[in-house]
Formats: sequence, structure tokens, C-alpha cells
Amino acid sequence: MRKKRVLLLSEGFGAGHTQAAYALSSSLRKLSPNLQTKVLELGSFLNPRLAPLIVSAYRKTVTSQPRLMGYVYRHQKSFNRLTTLALHRIFYTHTQNIMKQLKPDIIVCTHFIPSAVVSRLKRLDPAFKVPLVTVITDYDAHATWISPEVDRYLVSTSEVKTKLRYRSVAAAKIQVTGMPVHPSFWEHPGKADILKQFGLRDMPTVLVMGGGWGMMNDEVINAALAGWRDKLQIIFCLGKNEKLLRGMQENPLYSHPNISLVGFTREIDKLMEISDLLVTKPGGMTCSEGLAKGIPMLFYDPLPGQEEENCRYFTAAGLGEPVSSLKVVDRWMERLLYSYDEVQAKRQSHLDEIARFHPLQSAQSIIDMLE
Repeated sequence: MRKKRVLLLSEGFGAGHTQAAYALSSSLRKLSPNLQTKVLELGSFLNPRLAPLIVSAYRKTVTSQPRLMGYVYRHQKSFNRLTTLALHRIFYTHTQNIMKQLKPDIIVCTHFIPSAVVSRLKRLDPAFKVPLVTVITDYDAHATWISPEVDRYLVSTSEVKTKLRYRSVAAAKIQVTGMPVHPSFWEHPGKADILKQFGLRDMPTVLVMGGGWGMMNDEVINAALAGWRDKLQIIFCLGKNEKLLRGMQENPLYSHPNISLVGFTREIDKLMEISDLLVTKPGGMTCSEGLAKGIPMLFYDPLPGQEEENCRYFTAAGLGEPVSSLKVVDRWMERLLYSYDEVQAKRQSHLDEIARFHPLQSAQSIIDMLE
């Protein structure tokens, strides 16, 4: 008997969307070994020469002109029409051929671009009846995620469900499942082995992250954090930003036994486990991984649009705080030094609260559709 096939489609605009796809893939196989899963970044797969150029241009726009991204976010309807038309021209025929070859039993999209492409495929080809699931990987729901052809939306919170309902999505199509994070983020191994693996000390620790692109490059904030290096351990995780990594390695400010500079790693779950505070860009996946680990978060310079909404949600929920000034950084450093037991107790309280959520709920929803 043929295994059921789950095709998970994402895009490389930031690491979070693809991380969500791989997290779902792992969770699906954990729940049902008889499933066959495949993760594809659709644009990179269909056009491996053009896609990196598009992603690079997007990255430069995000870093140099965040206000433009905010404008695009606020004018979603026009952007959605233009995007759909362009994607139809570029990807439609190729996507159609992929579907014929792979024969998926269900398609799961963790980015709005493949969701729009597959939606159009379903709309123009009545014979194509494969169920389409769209996983919204932020704590907001903008118009580009929405298509009538989507059979089910998996969303992080009831607030996102309300926003979809406001945009006339039927309630029966929406399921609140929480954000799909890799099962490893729900595990809590002993700290001793992790500290030994990374050559770290058993002391209050701050983890600084800028997402997969390593966008935590504010010299003022980084220097302020490094100023506490004699009393606290600080891990700077710089993702794929090799230029920033080299620059910090050559800077005497970061040459200290209590400072670790880490490039791209797939073991963020371990670094979060042994850290006591996360300083991060408020990307949807990073925030969700931090939530699963119960770690308090400081949010640095959210991009207009999704990151601003993520920051608002986690701040309102008491799970994080924006870095509005360096005083916020200093206050938290002092809290780790002089009120460490209180910080730990609050973290355990968060872990006890989220333990009632099923960490594999998103994957279970997809399996239920297959059955």
C-alpha cells in the first residue's frame, strides 16, 4: 500500500518559513511513520538561478529600506493582485508539472507565494483536487495569505483567526493549532552536556539572535550587551551573516572568555535551553521557538508589518519586551545578576502554562485531513 504523500512548500525569504515546513515534516513523521514528506522552496526548486537573486534583492530591501516594506505590507490588496499575476507567469506551468510528477495527497504551504501559486492552479484546473493547507507563520494575517481555494488555514492564535474571519474566511476553514516548531524545542535535556558541547560556562546567559540572515547588527546594542561580559555570558548567533561574524571576531570588544560568536547552526534549541534571556528580531518562528522554551525575550528593531505585529502580540502577552532604549537592556542584565531565581521561576511558570498545548497539533490537523 502506497504511503500518503505530504508536499510542504515554502520560500527562502528569511529562514522562518522553511523552518516551519521542516518542523511540520518532522512532526508528521513522528506521528505517522507511514507518511512520506517532501519539503521544497518552490522558487529555488523551479528556478535555481533566478531565485537566489530575488532573495538577495529582497534581503537588501529589507535591511536598507524597511519603510518600503511597511508600505507594501499596508497596501496588501494591490500587492496581492500583482504578485499573483507575476507568479502565474513565472511558476504556473512548472508547478503543474511538479504536481503531476510528485502526486501529493495533500499540499501544505508555509509561505504565501506557493499558496497563491497552488491556489491559482486549483482555480484554473478543476481536475486538480488536492487539498491545500496554508500555515500562517506569523501572529498576523494579511491579505496575501488568503485565497478561496485554500481548504484549511492553520494559525497561531485565536486573534489571527479573528483577523481571517474579518477578511471573510469561513470559520470552518480555520483551526488554531499554535505555531509549528520542531519537536526538539519542546524537549528539555540536561544543561551540562550542552554547556560542554559548546564550551560554555554555567552562569547567567544571554542569547542574541538576528534570524537566519543575522540581522542583529546594531553596533550600539551589541556593544551595550558586550559591556556586561565580565559578569554575564553572551552568545551572539549571527546566522549566515559571515561578514558580521568576521567583523566581530576581529573586534577586541568581543574577544572575551564569556562571549561566544556562533555562525549558522541547526542547534538553536540547545542554545535556547541553556540561555536565560533571548534578544532577537521578532520573527514569527523565532518567537514561537522562544515561547516553546519559555525563555523571556527582548525584541530588537521590528520590521514594519509582520514583525511589528509579532512584537505587539508577545509584549501584550507578557512574554517579551521591546528594546525601546539601552535602559531596557541594562535593567534586564541587572535582573539576571541580582534576581536570577525570580527570572527562573517565571520561566518555569511559562513552561507549566504551555505544557497544556499539544506541540504536534498542526501536524495532527494535517493527518486528520488525510484520513
